[in-house]
Amino acid sequence: MKKLTDYTLFADAQKHCTPERLWDLFDGDRASFNIAHECVDRHAAGDKIAVVVAHADGSEEVISFRNLSRMSSRFAHLLAARGIRRGDRVAVMLEPSLAFYAAIFGAIKAGAIVVPLFTLFGPDGIRLRVEDCRPKILITNAEKAQVSAGTDGVEVLIADEGLAAALSAFPDRYQVSTAADDDAIFQYTSGTTRELPAAVRHKQRALVTLMLAALYGTGIRPGDRFFCPSSPAWGHGLWHGTLAPLALGVTIGAYSGRFDAARLLKALQRGRFNNISAAATHFRMMRNCGAADQYRYYLEKLSYTGEPMDGETEDFVKKTFGCPVCSMYGTTEIGVILVNYPGAQDFQVRHGSLGKPIPGGRVEVQDPEGRPCPPGVVGELKLWRGGAWVATKDLGRVDGDGYFYHAGRADDVIISAGWTMSAVEIEDAVLKHPDVQEAAAIGVADALRGQVVKAFVVARREGSEAFTREIQELVRSRLSQHEYPRHVVFVADLPKTPAGKVHRKLLRDREQPTANA
Repeated sequence: MKKLTDYTLFADAQKHCTPERLWDLFDGDRASFNIAHECVDRHAAGDKIAVVVAHADGSEEVISFRNLSRMSSRFAHLLAARGIRRGDRVAVMLEPSLAFYAAIFGAIKAGAIVVPLFTLFGPDGIRLRVEDCRPKILITNAEKAQVSAGTDGVEVLIADEGLAAALSAFPDRYQVSTAADDDAIFQYTSGTTRELPAAVRHKQRALVTLMLAALYGTGIRPGDRFFCPSSPAWGHGLWHGTLAPLALGVTIGAYSGRFDAARLLKALQRGRFNNISAAATHFRMMRNCGAADQYRYYLEKLSYTGEPMDGETEDFVKKTFGCPVCSMYGTTEIGVILVNYPGAQDFQVRHGSLGKPIPGGRVEVQDPEGRPCPPGVVGELKLWRGGAWVATKDLGRVDGDGYFYHAGRADDVIISAGWTMSAVEIEDAVLKHPDVQEAAAIGVADALRGQVVKAFVVARREGSEAFTREIQELVRSRLSQHEYPRHVVFVADLPKTPAGKVHRKLLRDREQPTANA
């Protein structure tokens, strides 16, 4: 019988995809299942490459499935020798590297719960998460070990030559014995260091459901060479960029260190990667770096997530890489629910669309009373799960053909003089100006209109009244006469969440004292 990976068409996805056939992609079953075995050990025969790490300094690190299997097994034995038991938390704060992947999969083999932590967290960010998840061990580098010092009850293990030497004393095979319903990963969503989002708890069997995003959100199939530059400390980089492709035996590319768009473009050429999934911000940085025409690309499938992609960047991506620009929408809490089926020749990708639901998924745009909105009307995106509608806290609309479109977060709506406006649509219009590199729009208090739009702009040229008027007229001409930023502020950069999204909430919070003055 064919497997789901043998099908590429949209029609076949609707016809053949079932929960049982997702399980058929794995060795394990509902009783016995281990993510590390599925992603690493079962692919360890031969010399197949698992990971190619593109380091910011220009070097590359090539890791085979066989070597990763051995090192992660040794790591599992080391953790057991240090008293780590099933259900204990193991925090890992490392850039992509052999040490990172060995620690992640070694902990999962041992039945521990992995907690990935972002390497750019400062003391407050580390402390809040460590106090919340209470790991027994924190694995990091020497620099971060100093930042992490003083965390009560946590052993800090430095990934250095000494650790490598210690690992060599342990066996290079480990017999896994976890159940599908055992906890495997605690994943924190992005946020500021002073705001602690709840950790989303993933079980071993979460890898099975993840295949919906892998097959239909990123279009991964065996034989692909897949690159994801997002940090594996966050959901997209870990689940979509690491676990899903490795589970299918696919070679992945990862980025380590301070992000440089030109370095990524070089890695895409050198590794002949045919599939990429990244944040919209990554593609925008590729456009702005000015180096895209210096390299040759082999991409056949391309997807993005995290936030909407502006029109100028979408046009750049189509022209540069020559393949459809496929959005993938979901959240860390609910997973991916809307996709564009990359690689499906019978699926039309529509400009600006989030796509259609995953096979078997049910998504609606609803009004505040929970009623379905007619086509073209903005409401809240909701997912049917477990016999009830689950709110995504995002706004959207659906067209007459069942394609969904994003309209911003529910708290990104701006209401001015009775008019409802979308921060996302205003930002997209501002970004049409050739001298604008980044933009963020929020609503600020106004005595007459209740709220007016304020735009924060990163530009190639110096801000001025004339430049402000150009932006305002551009937005008015593209949207409507009332829908434009009455205030424009030129800034050197925009605040971002650790995952790279524009942090509109922080902008709103900064404006609050002004509004109350």
